[in-house]
Amino acid sequence: MNMLAYRRQLIGRGPRVSGAAFTVVEMMISAAILGLVSAGIVYGYAQANRSAEWSSMSLAAQSYALQGLEQVRGAKWDLSSIPVWDDIPAPTNYTQSDIMDIPMTGAQLTSCHVTDYITITATTIPNNPAVQIRQVESQCVWTFPLTGQLFTNTVITYRAADRQ
Repeated sequence: MNMLAYRRQLIGRGPRVSGAAFTVVEMMISAAILGLVSAGIVYGYAQANRSAEWSSMSLAAQSYALQGLEQVRGAKWDLSSIPVWDDIPAPTNYTQSDIMDIPMTGAQLTSCHVTDYITITATTIPNNPAVQIRQVESQCVWTFPLTGQLFTNTVITYRAADRQ
């Protein structure tokens, strides 16, 4: 009996009850808004993933440039020995090439060709006595696989002889 009384109340209201549902236009607009928000979230995720991949490759290239720099810093350059021992004569240019294997999803590897250009230039600081130093510049050039664009990571330092 409660159900019958409730139905009579609804019938008596008329147009108000028929206006309680969503129209097709409202549903289409809400679906469009949902689609735009979803597309924005997916695009943001893809951009964050791409940025993280670029950052990892840039860090690997920076490490490779530092590795070339450390090889030059570790070379023997002794001015007090007879004859003078010099493993890194200046001016000199070295080139090293390698392949960076960047792990992607799962066990898949993406290969990136890197080239390290090492330039050594001699400089003298006019002191009393004059001090010989060398500027060591290591430039690592690498290609980002998703765009094919070239990037360069550069490290520069100065080095004095082992003993002056």
